[in-house]
Amino acid sequence: MDIELRKRLNFRNMSKIRKQYDREFKVMAVELSKGRSDQSVPAKELEIRPALLYRWRKELETKAETSFPGQGKVVYTPERAEIHRLKKELPDMRQGRDILKKAMASSPGAMANIPVHKR
Repeated sequence: MDIELRKRLNFRNMSKIRKQYDREFKVMAVELSKGRSDQSVPAKELEIRPALLYRWRKELETKAETSFPGQGKVVYTPERAEIHRLKKELPDMRQGRDILKKAMASSPGAMANIPVHKR
């Protein structure tokens, strides 16, 4: 492989590396940008794109404590975790209900022998 081709391949690989910023950096960047109308100045100082700074500001405003979870793992409040768990469970419950409905419709005599608990 000649030297020019090797240089071009290395240049391409370097451009695909994504920078990762921790939560503290993002919060600090948003704090620096508050009160400024032009976001390009603090973005240039921090060597990030202005669009990235706008996105971080929006996320911090809308999600506050749960913003910037890191590695894409969403951090839920206990209430949101319960809602998330129930939403995951709902399709299974619906499927079980539909199976029982079909069983009742296809053989009404067989369902009469199933004990029902009454309170």
